Amino acid sequence: MEQDAKNIFKGRSFCVASDFSLDEWLYIFEKTDELKKAIKNKDKDILDSFRIDDIDYGIQNAILEPSTRTDNSFRNAAEFHKAKFNLFDPGVSSRKKKESYADTFNTLSGYGNSLFIVRSSEEGLCRWLEINGKRYTDNNNIEVPPAFINAGDGQHEHPTQELLDEFTFWESNYKDQSSMHIALIGDLLHGRTVHSKADGLTVFNRVEVDLIAPEEISMPENYIKKMKGNGFKIRKFESLDEYFSQGHIAGKQYYTRPQLERMGEDIIKIQDKLREKIIFRKEHLAKQPEGTKMYHPLPRHKDHPTLPVFLDSTPLNGYEMQSRNGYFIRIVLLGAIAGKLGGDFQGETVEKKEYPDDFIDETTPKSSGIKNYKEGIRPIDNGMVIDHVCRGDSEKDIWDHLAKVMKIMNLYGRGYIGVDESQKDKGMYKGLISLPDHEHFDEKQIKKLGAVVPGCTLNFIEDEHISRKLRLRMPRRIYGFEEPDCSNERCITHEEPVPKKFIRAKDGKYSCLYCEHPQTFKEIWR
Repeated sequence: MEQDAKNIFKGRSFCVASDFSLDEWLYIFEKTDELKKAIKNKDKDILDSFRIDDIDYGIQNAILEPSTRTDNSFRNAAEFHKAKFNLFDPGVSSRKKKESYADTFNTLSGYGNSLFIVRSSEEGLCRWLEINGKRYTDNNNIEVPPAFINAGDGQHEHPTQELLDEFTFWESNYKDQSSMHIALIGDLLHGRTVHSKADGLTVFNRVEVDLIAPEEISMPENYIKKMKGNGFKIRKFESLDEYFSQGHIAGKQYYTRPQLERMGEDIIKIQDKLREKIIFRKEHLAKQPEGTKMYHPLPRHKDHPTLPVFLDSTPLNGYEMQSRNGYFIRIVLLGAIAGKLGGDFQGETVEKKEYPDDFIDETTPKSSGIKNYKEGIRPIDNGMVIDHVCRGDSEKDIWDHLAKVMKIMNLYGRGYIGVDESQKDKGMYKGLISLPDHEHFDEKQIKKLGAVVPGCTLNFIEDEHISRKLRLRMPRRIYGFEEPDCSNERCITHEEPVPKKFIRAKDGKYSCLYCEHPQTFKEIWR
């Protein structure tokens, strides 16, 4: 979708890396490059063209987790803009009194704050605040909904760090996007900066990613799957020693520290053993290809840095410029979302996705199959039969899900449930629920059944005939029901009452609308 609209960035939230299109990322990169040159040349006119310069434009810094670089880079970026800047102190705030995020941020939005920078341990918080903020502004006749920038949410993503990382790579490549070979090293399990790279690295055309981490802190499979889906070539290694012993070493190496604050006791107990595999040592120097650059989100651990300080004075040091770029990129990001920048944008933006409820297929009943539907051994005269429940699963899994379906759909009373072997495919099992004299489901109940048992067949029986036969395919989204639950315990949906919503992915799993955690339909209905 081609765009030539004014202020295409104005009021946009940036919750995950994919919230901005490739063209929008490149626009921000070019503006950041322009800003850096203006700062170097002390060009006041150009610098002023970047500034929001509006004391009524409210920016609220809501850093709810300890932070050094992210917090201070945003503070200084906001000061550059000469806008109203407020600090949210979690130590003395409403959060300490267990007041809800939704009410807290809606209240602050009503005080003239237009942009919130949010860092939290709850995954998906920014997306929830964005959705709820639109409802709040609609209800209260506020012209522009608040925008939210995710400054890191649990183990999920850190899109602004990814923005500055990719800008740094792009800059060091002299704006060449043709290829990227990068090694990601360290805590790839808990490190949200590397998770954002599953989408962020699409800035480049041919991407090779080497993942170097012990199995205990390796990259989660869902991010590897996303990388492969984006066309990246992936290799995995257990340690730097193993990686540097082979001949194809990345010219860009991205190191992260072990995220001890997010680790369980079982991993903390072996932290020293894990560190040995991901800390760069002097004997590795001879293995580095010419032109290699090393990166790190900084600050490093003072006692156990994955990149030792002897590297600081070598040409391998790319992390200091990377860190400084955080200030520049965040100046541009704030200016774009405030509407100061973006008027000259040309290119594609992110298309709004539509999810039609088109998973119900009505078929013509076959009279020959009427007497197969029974209550125990008796044919059903009237009622409903739910057939093909979890077809192809193991007998135990089918029985487990049948019990879940009965509870979720409130199917108590007279009837029959069972697991049958397919007459056509021996060894193939399916579940069946027979409900004599049960009132027929309405449309909402049919949608719910489709979400609970995708792939099943729903038969309405009247006078011993199938009056209506529906095949329920896997819905594109699951929403509007109380029972579903995100299986990610770090999700914001477990922190406060948030409407549960799930979107179907290409692989048939569902991702939570807020934290994006992938899960099967069985995991959602627990």
